[in-house]
Amino acid sequence: MKHSISTKAFPYKWELILLLWFAFFFHQADRQIFNVVLPAIRDDLNLTDSDMGLISAIVTLAYGILVPVGGFIGDRVNKKYLIIISLFMWTSATLFTGMSTLLIHLIILRGVFTGGCEAFYAPPANALIGEYHDKTRSTAMSIHQTALYAGIVISGYGAGWIADQYGWRLAFYLFGGLGIILAIILFFRLKDSKPLKNNIKEDKTEPIRLTEGFRIFIKNPTALLLSLAFAGMVFVNVGFMTWMPTYLHEDFGFSLARSGFDSTFYHYLAAFFGVLIGARIADRYASKVTGMRGIVQAFGLLLGAPFIFLMGVSSTPFVVYVSLALFGIFRGIYDSNIFAALYDVIAPKYRSTATGLMLMFAFVTGAAAPYILGIIKPALGLAWGLSALSVVYILSALCIFIAVRFFYKNDLIKN
Repeated sequence: MKHSISTKAFPYKWELILLLWFAFFFHQADRQIFNVVLPAIRDDLNLTDSDMGLISAIVTLAYGILVPVGGFIGDRVNKKYLIIISLFMWTSATLFTGMSTLLIHLIILRGVFTGGCEAFYAPPANALIGEYHDKTRSTAMSIHQTALYAGIVISGYGAGWIADQYGWRLAFYLFGGLGIILAIILFFRLKDSKPLKNNIKEDKTEPIRLTEGFRIFIKNPTALLLSLAFAGMVFVNVGFMTWMPTYLHEDFGFSLARSGFDSTFYHYLAAFFGVLIGARIADRYASKVTGMRGIVQAFGLLLGAPFIFLMGVSSTPFVVYVSLALFGIFRGIYDSNIFAALYDVIAPKYRSTATGLMLMFAFVTGAAAPYILGIIKPALGLAWGLSALSVVYILSALCIFIAVRFFYKNDLIKN
């Protein structure tokens, strides 16, 4: 199939990023709209807070269980079709969520299908980006990462406005329908993933066994330490996203609408710029400094830690907003190399599997953060609980520094 857009002025490898950016946008938007309209769904269907918590828990659980499966399959099949099927399935589930009338409908459509089908996107998508981008890997992946920020902020405001004006169901119909249209566009525009050769003499790629991919990952010290750091970052992010709106609402008396907006906008706007800065630095010096992508990540975590602490103990909204923004910039610098650094030490044919394993470990770990902060809240206060997350950032940075200092050079894939 010919791609008329893929010219020297706009080569296909950047068209790929554009297409996957929109896919990842809906990946995050479809997840966030439920959180935004949660009170409206609860009241309309006469559900309880525990019912809504159960649905959210199932989403995380389904994603965490199935994402390594998505990674394994992504190393065995054409990544193009796995991405398209995943997108079509989760956006269809989003659309049909708008028709829910019972708790079981939300559990199946929102929890199992949306969370489960989303698990099959990230591993093949990031591996596919890695196939088409070598020297520009960090830049390409950081641009793709900005879709996460845009998806959360735009869907958060948009879904809330739609729900206020026309009811919560229309938000699911709109985002789900647009996602289905995007899946059709991707079917015609995405190219097949590149065939990966095991060696020069062979024209066929041997099927990759699940145990083989797992063994390669588990025996790679750098990959394990990068995964530990990523788990720490996800732990902080899940705890922050869950409790920051409540903190602003209870400690500063903001409305729920303002708390929801302020807790995300300043942070993710700053992260948008941070992720591009981190990518630029990493791609420029990666060929000159061993482990540069990891070094960028470690400094992003280390420099972000003080502002996480300040965010929780601040007594004025202005200082909180400044802290959120600076925390966001350094969080973005870390985000710019999450998978780019991992792919420095994982061979191409195992990258989808490694991505799935890394995500699984991170999300299983991160799922504990809201519960732990909930225990800390009545004893020490939510402010100190949020500030304590800074310690996790410091420990995560330490994991990466150890990887770069002692293991990165030996684990580095020789191109």
